[in-house]
Amino acid sequence: MSNRGGKRENAGRPRGQGKFGEPTVTMRIPESQMATIKDFLEALQRKKANAATTGDNGVSEIEADEFFIPEISDQPTLLPLFATKVAAGFPSPADDHVEKRLDVSEFLIDHAASTFFVTIKGDSMIDVGLLPEDKVVVDRSKTPSIGDIVLAVVDREFTIKILDHGANKMPRLLPANSTGAYKPIYIRPDTQFEIFGVVIGSFRRFK
Repeated sequence: MSNRGGKRENAGRPRGQGKFGEPTVTMRIPESQMATIKDFLEALQRKKANAATTGDNGVSEIEADEFFIPEISDQPTLLPLFATKVAAGFPSPADDHVEKRLDVSEFLIDHAASTFFVTIKGDSMIDVGLLPEDKVVVDRSKTPSIGDIVLAVVDREFTIKILDHGANKMPRLLPANSTGAYKPIYIRPDTQFEIFGVVIGSFRRFK
């Protein structure tokens, strides 16, 4: 009997020796999301490589963590949307106060193929209602405009801020925290800067 053929013991790349320095797993993802996930991984690798240093542009913390891709079901979840405010008690979904049925995914997401969720880390945006552990909805297909809340990468750090521009028309990113604990981030010609997407909504759980 020949000993040729088949898998050789200890053949191939040792576990944990790849690009990310850890074992990998196979995962099925939508084809339309491949480029987005690749961009995430590359940005996260750059962030980790630079985690021990902080630039002089005002970035003092990572304000975005835990990226999630939405899973859209073929069967929408339709929940009652009440048309009136009730001073006491709560109307039954069967009574006349129900205006229509609302699909949460349809309400939050405009373009599923270009949308992802990010967990807020930090309190630099609390004045616009973005609190730590909130999930924000980011759409990469939206064209960012002045005044939009955006997810950006500044010198290899993820941050969520309000897009603005200074007197020289160069972009700047504004915090939304009236305590004065956070300063605007000014984008200079030598700054590594990329807008990953526009924040179009957010949600949180209380229990």
